Amino acid sequence: MKTNFINILLIGILLAGCSNFDDEINSNPNAPNKASGMQLIAQAELSLPGLSSSPQGEFFAQYLAESQYVGVSLYPVQNTSFYGWYQGPLADLEAVLTSEDLSATDGPVLNQLAVAKILKAYYFWNITDRWGDVPYTDALKGQENFTPKYDTQEFIYNDLFEELKEASQMIVSGDLNNDIIYNGDMEKWKKLSNSIRLLMALRLSEVDPGKAREEFIAAMNAGVFSSNDDSLFFQHLAEANNQNYWYTQIVDRNREWWAITEGMVEEMKPFNDPRLVVYANQARSNGEYIGLPYGEEENIGTEEFSLLGDDIYAQDAPVYLLTYAQILFAMAEASEKGWINASTQQYYESAIENSILQWTGSAESVSEYLNQTDISFDENLAMEQIALQRWIHLYMFGYEAWSEYRRTGLPDIFVSPNGVEIPNRLGYPDNEAFNNEDSYNEAIQRQFGGENDIYGNVWWDK
Repeated sequence: MKTNFINILLIGILLAGCSNFDDEINSNPNAPNKASGMQLIAQAELSLPGLSSSPQGEFFAQYLAESQYVGVSLYPVQNTSFYGWYQGPLADLEAVLTSEDLSATDGPVLNQLAVAKILKAYYFWNITDRWGDVPYTDALKGQENFTPKYDTQEFIYNDLFEELKEASQMIVSGDLNNDIIYNGDMEKWKKLSNSIRLLMALRLSEVDPGKAREEFIAAMNAGVFSSNDDSLFFQHLAEANNQNYWYTQIVDRNREWWAITEGMVEEMKPFNDPRLVVYANQARSNGEYIGLPYGEEENIGTEEFSLLGDDIYAQDAPVYLLTYAQILFAMAEASEKGWINASTQQYYESAIENSILQWTGSAESVSEYLNQTDISFDENLAMEQIALQRWIHLYMFGYEAWSEYRRTGLPDIFVSPNGVEIPNRLGYPDNEAFNNEDSYNEAIQRQFGGENDIYGNVWWDK
């Protein structure tokens, strides 16, 4: 992936100067008076790392423990706003999809629409998986509808399947300009669309296995990721205007608030997992990898435990969002379920190999790692092994790992701080009870018996 920092700055300048498209007084006849389709798409792409870069997500997956100020990792009852996603990237993408005068200057209009559809679907998939039923068909209407109804998660999933199929099928020959994710390569966008469908299908494995299998096979046959080069990730830059969230927290704000968990270290250190040196730093007190027990409130500190790895919080570190290894783990699970006629062991081992290659840049240690007891494939423990290795791989995309844990109940290694269990969903924002009262009340009544309950189950979490 190639990211052009100058283009990003220009995008911001153009968007900032175009906040009122209808203002004739301030328009400059010698400059653009509104953002192009690709500028809006690029602006939406800039929000992608925010889907992953969140301490809350890491706590839900028990990747990180709080090393100084223990609070959020104890799972307090709290609500989380989704407004930023609607007002930011989704609004930009909707502007592209509803535009009547997209220009082909930056590439075929059909391809611009396809990319906007794919990104919109990806954002909505993440949103519904976290909150459950959410505003969807009535959303993004602006002043036409300030009180959108909440669509059921089942409806949203089915519609997203169709949107992704349509996006993949409408792609034509011709690359796009100003695409900061795939540099305009439409074959990669098509693979991404199908890969999202495949992982969405797997999410339905417990609630509707027939639909899950059907959609999974259709997406697989349409063409999914085939190497790490296809993976969806966001490459930050060594520049303050586009730097890693964790760099801002740890370096700029001097917040050494996070250590890798004891549970994570226990699953990696005994097996000389080559990813551990990337995931965490050695404890400063003794030069060893020491995990902090999740939810620990008293025996905490920044010297005795392994803090977040230098490579993870580097200013220009990538944020991995949807990867080839994820697809391989999904294939391994589909094989184990009998959905596809393939070797579960082959997909399992290939997933681990590509995970190690993604995180370390080398596959030299793969064979040694795979040949160890408890790591080498055991057909009697297939699902447990797949789930555990998928959890290790998804490090720092805690929300995705949390969704997989909610779906499968695996890996069965998590702890309950002070007897408090991991939440099953994010609570709707408090303002919804006032801003969108009728729709909000209908949604919580339909799903959770009238309570905005973080321990209520979303539709697919059965």
